[in-house]
Amino acid sequence: MEEEPVNVNEFRELARQALPKMFYDLFAGGAEDMYTLKENEEAFHRIIIRPKILRDVSSIDLSTAVLGYNISMPVLIAPTSMQKLANPEGEIATARAASACGTIMVLSTSSSCSLEEVASCCNAIRFFQLYVYKRRDISAKLVQRAENNGYKAIVVTVDSPRLGRREADIKNKLVVPPLKNLEGLMPNEFIADEGSGLEALANGTLDASFCWEDISWLKSITNLPVLIKGVLTREDAIKSLEVGVAGIIVSNHGGRQLDYSPATISVLEEVVLAVGGKVPVLIDGGIRRGTDIFKAMALGAQAVLVGRPVVFGLAAKGEYGVKRVLEMLKDELELTMALSGCSSVKEISRSHVSTKHEQHLVSML
Repeated sequence: MEEEPVNVNEFRELARQALPKMFYDLFAGGAEDMYTLKENEEAFHRIIIRPKILRDVSSIDLSTAVLGYNISMPVLIAPTSMQKLANPEGEIATARAASACGTIMVLSTSSSCSLEEVASCCNAIRFFQLYVYKRRDISAKLVQRAENNGYKAIVVTVDSPRLGRREADIKNKLVVPPLKNLEGLMPNEFIADEGSGLEALANGTLDASFCWEDISWLKSITNLPVLIKGVLTREDAIKSLEVGVAGIIVSNHGGRQLDYSPATISVLEEVVLAVGGKVPVLIDGGIRRGTDIFKAMALGAQAVLVGRPVVFGLAAKGEYGVKRVLEMLKDELELTMALSGCSSVKEISRSHVSTKHEQHLVSML
């Protein structure tokens, strides 16, 4: 009998065993040298927790709210595409796990289940991740469908005017299955003569002219709040506020777009300080432990989004696997809070962590 994983990282190996190489590489891989992919995780390792002792931690409250929606813990499910390649139930299993764990799922435009199927499968709070296509009318239709089907926010991905160079997908000649949300809207089977089908799809459809002025167009076609996903600098955080977004997600697309862009945790505080509490700031990229979530919260994140671990859980053990990933992160966060002297997420403060820069300053004194 195979052993149960004891942490989120162990699902990765189970997923590798469960999946064809082409699909495992799709989910696990990053752009070019994969520097940013690795750095997303490693940058967390350089942040040290400063526990406060002798606090009453006999009961711990992990609950929080994002855009006014109450969730059981500050962990959301990040949008990841084509989940049926991980498990036949795809996004439906993920949505049910999110619902069971009392958190929010962000559904990818490029999902293998339609947004209607996911909406009707359970009562999870759902946000919809949007790519803006050259044919704006198609993006507008997707936004309307999301709104009509009870999605609570639009998360627009802004770091992908073109697709990053994912060399494993090119080598594997990745074949992209039809994307359910685009059925009847555009040709959605792209077979590349050589290289990655995903690249052919992206370069054939994504609008490389989409820019700041267009956020007002997006806001004009929906009553839903719009979050912007892909901010990595203070300047772009300030711009985001100027165009009136409802929230910011610090993200480098899981290291899958521009290699040598910074690890998200390394720029989180820069963005948080620029935003000054006007809108919530969330973060994804490299979150594998409860301690990672704690560090992100201490540096000012309202919540984190988790992508790859969810897909690996799904590949290894379906809906149960996704649930276990979320439960493990929740349990680890609760323990980290107890050992750091925090009885609620509101008590996690900047004084609870020390960054590499601060450690260097101390060593010089």
